[in-house]
Amino acid sequence: MAEIQRRKKAVPFMSTRGDRIFYKLNNLVMLFLIGITVYPMLYVVFCSFSDPDQYALKMGKMLLAPAGFSLQGYKTVLQLSSVWQGYRNTIFYVLVGTCFSMAITIMGAYVLSHKDFLLKRPVMGLIVFTMYFSGGMVPTYLAVNSMGITNTIWGFILPGAVSVYNLIVLRTSFNSVPKGLYESATIDGAGDMTMLFRIVLPLSTASLATITLFYIVSFWSSWYNALVYLQKRRDLYPLQMILRELLIMDQSEGFVDSLNNKTASQYLLKEIVKYCTIVVSTVPILIVYPFIQKYFVKGVMLGALKE
Repeated sequence: MAEIQRRKKAVPFMSTRGDRIFYKLNNLVMLFLIGITVYPMLYVVFCSFSDPDQYALKMGKMLLAPAGFSLQGYKTVLQLSSVWQGYRNTIFYVLVGTCFSMAITIMGAYVLSHKDFLLKRPVMGLIVFTMYFSGGMVPTYLAVNSMGITNTIWGFILPGAVSVYNLIVLRTSFNSVPKGLYESATIDGAGDMTMLFRIVLPLSTASLATITLFYIVSFWSSWYNALVYLQKRRDLYPLQMILRELLIMDQSEGFVDSLNNKTASQYLLKEIVKYCTIVVSTVPILIVYPFIQKYFVKGVMLGALKE
C-alpha cells in the first residue's frame, strides 16, 4: 500500500481531482466511440445469421443476438458463382497489383531519396503536383483506352497503381538510412541494386509493411476502376463490384431467383443475402489486418519524419 501511495505522489498529472475527472470522462467518451463504431459491424453479423422468417419481426432491434439462427443466407451466397468469381479476381488483383505497386513505389522512393540525383526537386515537384490536380475522368479514360488495356486485367491494376502519399512516406523512410552505410557500401564496390536490397530494404521493414497493407486494402476495396475500365468484361469484376450490384443496384433478387430457392420469402432472403455478402467480402481483410497492425504506427511515424 505504501508503494502505491508513493507511486501516486510521483505522478503529478494524476494528483489533482480535475485530472482524475478528465481521465474518467475521457474513458467514457472513448467507450462511447468504440460502441458506435463496433455496433454497426455486429448488427451486420447478427443480420447475416438471422432466420429470414424472424428477421422482419426484429428488424433494427438485434442488439445482442441475431433473430433466430440460420445459415440460409450464407448457403445462398456460397452458391452464387459470381461471388466465387469475384473472390478469384480480387485475390489476383491484390497479389499482382500489390507486387507491381510496391515495385514501382520502392524504385521511385529509392531514386528520389538520393541527394545526388540532379532532377530530384523538379521530379518530386511534378509528383506532388498530381496529389492536388489531375486531368479528370475523361482524359484519364482516353489515356487508358489509347494504351489498349480497357476490358483487361491491366485496366484495373495500372490506373492509379502508385499512390503519391505512399511514395512520399517510403522516400522519407529511405532518407532516414545513415548516409555512412551508402559510403561504406560504395567503397566495397556495391551497386545501387545491392544497396537497395542489402541495406535500405532490411532497415525499412516497418514502413514497407505499412505501405504494403495500404496497397492491399486499396486493391481489395477498389471497384471504381472496374466500373469505368471493365464495362464489357463482367467476368473480370472484383468482389466489390458484385457487392455494389447487391447493395446499390439491388440485383440480389435475381441472384436468389436463379437458385430457385423457395424456403423463405424472396424479399426477406434477399435482405439476408446482402448482409452475408458484406461479411464474406470483409472477413479476409479483417484477418490479415491484425498481423500487420503492429507496423502501422512505427512505419508511418518513421516515414513522416522530416529530412
